Amino acid sequence: MLPQVLITDELNPSAIGRKSLRKLSQKNIASVDAATRASEFQLQEEHRELTYTLISLFIKSGLFVIAIASLLNLGIASHQRINRNNEITSVLKAETEKLTRLHLRFDSLFSIGGKGRLMEEQDQWIAPKSRRIIWR
Repeated sequence: MLPQVLITDELNPSAIGRKSLRKLSQKNIASVDAATRASEFQLQEEHRELTYTLISLFIKSGLFVIAIASLLNLGIASHQRINRNNEITSVLKAETEKLTRLHLRFDSLFSIGGKGRLMEEQDQWIAPKSRRIIWR
């Protein structure tokens, strides 16, 4: 019943004195202000949380992009290293085969009849008292 009296009193300002009218309006303003402030604070808090969430999302996405780029660079570097290793391996294999052939030839020169084989490999005879000049 009290709320009805207050509502009727609020509707009829002439029935209430100025001081009591001020008190009622201040109570209404205070109660509205408290509710309004609470809703404003809640909206500000939600806005702040949204801002922090967006900032963390941007940071996480930036870190994700950096991680992807690093993995791509690492993959490219690994691929280049494997290619270089394969090239070096093939060159080493060819040089090892060449060294084996030359080693066998060198050993054959110092075996029995090596001098004769060396002379047969030469395409021209060199006179015993002449000098051979090699132009480069």
